[in-house]
Amino acid sequence: MSTLLVVNSSPFHETSVSRHLSEEFVQNWKQANPNGRVITRDLTSSDLKTVDAAWVGAAYTPKDARTAEQKQALEVSDTLLGELRAADEYVFGVPMHNFGIPSLLKLWIDQIARVGETFSYSEAGPKGLLQGKKATFLIASGGAYDAGTVMASFNHVEPYLRSVFGFIGVTDTKFLSAGGASAVMSGQVDRATFLKPHVEAIRSQFVAA
Repeated sequence: MSTLLVVNSSPFHETSVSRHLSEEFVQNWKQANPNGRVITRDLTSSDLKTVDAAWVGAAYTPKDARTAEQKQALEVSDTLLGELRAADEYVFGVPMHNFGIPSLLKLWIDQIARVGETFSYSEAGPKGLLQGKKATFLIASGGAYDAGTVMASFNHVEPYLRSVFGFIGVTDTKFLSAGGASAVMSGQVDRATFLKPHVEAIRSQFVAA
């Protein structure tokens, strides 16, 4: 049975473009995987904490030597790691914030990027431990930041996510961008009209599969 992990980070809900696209992805995934399981992680309600010295100390302490306090410090991280391991595939709804990823998504990454859990070091260099997974990133931005646009150099979302997930072993990745969403928010473009090509792009991923 296939399992999909859905991670949303937009502070908006009904009006969120990235959430709309991730929901569309889930619907199509369910049709393609009728016996599949979906794990949903909404970062806006996950109460994620910043990584501090106690967390780092706990993460680098051997598992069987951790104190009760250290185990508690890693409790949220362990839960998130369990979701990552349980899923075969991931989909992320990612709004661009100030040319980068939302702070909540960065907090999530800091919690799951753990030595011995999602990556390891050896004489040969770092090795990602989440092998055989695939991820789709649905990125919504106010302006247009795709390759070839005037603002392309300001797009730090895709390069960063590609690097981070590649580092932990997830190299089978797809990025679908919905740029220009500010026109929808300001009422200059009809929401359904704006979403249509992006919804079709998502559906085509499953038709091609």
